[in-house]
Amino acid sequence: MSTEWFFEYEIQINRPGLLGDIASLLGMLRITIVTINGVDQGRRGMLLNAQSKASIDRFEHIISTMETIQLTKYREPKLRDRLAVRHGRYIQRDLDDRKTFRFVRDDLGLLVDFMAEIFKQDGHKLIGIRGMPRVGKTESVVAASVCANKKWIFLSSTMIKQTVRNQLMGDEFSNQNIFILDGIVTRKSSDERHHQLVKEMMRMQTIKVVEHPDMFVQHSEYSIDDFDYIIELRHTPDEEISYEILEKNRGNNDFGGFGGFGGFEF
Repeated sequence: MSTEWFFEYEIQINRPGLLGDIASLLGMLRITIVTINGVDQGRRGMLLNAQSKASIDRFEHIISTMETIQLTKYREPKLRDRLAVRHGRYIQRDLDDRKTFRFVRDDLGLLVDFMAEIFKQDGHKLIGIRGMPRVGKTESVVAASVCANKKWIFLSSTMIKQTVRNQLMGDEFSNQNIFILDGIVTRKSSDERHHQLVKEMMRMQTIKVVEHPDMFVQHSEYSIDDFDYIIELRHTPDEEISYEILEKNRGNNDFGGFGGFGGFEF
């Protein structure tokens, strides 16, 4: 039975033929290179496929004796490893909160790929997305749903026009669907049937995506700890994600103009 491994090394002495030597060693051990790419400055990552664990162990032992490279990662591939080899760099992860992943708008391709891989999984997953207006949150979720060959259902949204759903019909109840809601719109809604629908959806064994999760959990039975992933999307790396403008309009419940937010595409 074949096994797949992720191998990353840092070049210590860059000389002609180094990659060829590694590839030749893998070939002699009957280990196939599935994908190869630079994953960081001075580092290269590979996805490997071997017919036996013994071949992988022998390769690890030999490679650890080479002075020209330093072994940095050698393990069964994680999602971040696969995406790093595919896109040539790692997803930025919060050092204190390991379930928080950070992207900028230039990373939309990587973000869509990351979410699509999560969307392909079965069962319950609760994903929160933080970001300022017009940064591409909703568009990225929809694009990832398409990549994962999943149908997306808006329970609340302002992408095209304000959406507040209070019922689902037919195959919309399928656990193969991606449910998307805007935490601000849902929190401000006075429609009890909408809130009941959200509770029903949260109990389903399916993927749920909540934009503005911090606003969604306010005055609710849910907390940020309930989320499996938190994604932060910014226009620039140093952009502050601030809800000050939302707090200033908290008392405005005129949903005809979306509480003063009609000019924004959240």
